[in-house]
Amino acid sequence: MPNAILVPVTNSPASLEALTAACIVGKQRKAKVYVVHIIEVLRSLPLNAGMEAEARRGEQVLRKAAEVAQHAGYQVSGELLQAREAGSAIVDEARDRGVDMIIMGVGYQRMIGSVQMGKTADFVMRNAACQVWLVRPALDLEGGHAEGSH
Repeated sequence: MPNAILVPVTNSPASLEALTAACIVGKQRKAKVYVVHIIEVLRSLPLNAGMEAEARRGEQVLRKAAEVAQHAGYQVSGELLQAREAGSAIVDEARDRGVDMIIMGVGYQRMIGSVQMGKTADFVMRNAACQVWLVRPALDLEGGHAEGSH
């Protein structure tokens, strides 16, 4: 049973569904839920580059995540991080915080007729030392993806 859960969030329906799932699990198991939004910094810039527009968008995502958690009846703590790659930042943050579980949302990336996971989720699945749950929106069989996720 997890004592702490990490949820990376973006402005996608899938990540907010993952957060709702984390709140439900957290509430059941009395676990802390940490939310992170990662700003990927280009290699041409210093890692601590001032990225004001991205930071503002990230803060909006964290505020939305707090609202989703509150609606689910749970309180979360959130943090904005800058990193070269989101996947490695998620794995490092999970290790540094000592979390037992990562719950992350994945959307659809249709390529050559199959659903692909994406590089961040793939990296986390391959490298995280803790349990990883992936949450994806329901598949709309007529349109090929769930409403609101692309």
